[in-house]
Amino acid sequence: MTGYYARQLAAERLRECYDVAPPRVRRYLEAEIAFVVGRTAPGAAVLELGCGYGRVLRRLAGAARLAVGVDTSRPSLKLAGERMGGLPALRLAAMDAAALGLRDGAFDLTVCVQNGISAFAGDRRRLFAEAVRATRPGGTVLFSSYAAGFWPHRLEWFERQAERGLIGPLDRAATRDGVIVCTDGFRATTVGPEEFEALAAGIGLRARVFEVDGSSLFCEVAVPEAAPPLRRPGPAV
Repeated sequence: MTGYYARQLAAERLRECYDVAPPRVRRYLEAEIAFVVGRTAPGAAVLELGCGYGRVLRRLAGAARLAVGVDTSRPSLKLAGERMGGLPALRLAAMDAAALGLRDGAFDLTVCVQNGISAFAGDRRRLFAEAVRATRPGGTVLFSSYAAGFWPHRLEWFERQAERGLIGPLDRAATRDGVIVCTDGFRATTVGPEEFEALAAGIGLRARVFEVDGSSLFCEVAVPEAAPPLRRPGPAV
């Protein structure tokens, strides 16, 4: 899916996906941002994985000492720079979130929200390991997906995106059980509590999983103060 977001669903097309969100989805989107901003200390250095055109990053840059956003889509990063140029706390980089060119322990908080984990191709355990590696001992890593009960609202939102031609027509037979499938190859999954816990356990850490607003499922990993060597990531869960 990384290629889809890098090309077909990037920049202004991605922004329009959020513009067409129905009211309940807008509430969900704001609740996620408010939750993450509430976890951001004024002096913190924050990393966002899959920052897109900067919808969340703009708010993080207003709350933190430093907000760094990485994405594989250069068009989306270009739009983010145009929309947020001049913010002193902001940095943008074209980078694979599962192979970050960033030093160990550079950030106090690393986040990947709005089900961004579904957009990344490859080994999710490696993605978790990279997020933890980039976060200092005592820092926090946050990933989010959708709460199971939010499915009808999520489906309505993606139907609107398909109607606008932002994504392909929904494959009605395959779209179910928390998975959105389109006839053009787009596929968005959901990560549940057990998978989040297994991803953290796979690198030797514990996850705290909880709901926010009845719409988001958050996975929080506290990086140990005396961080043990991370386990070498095995096969994807």
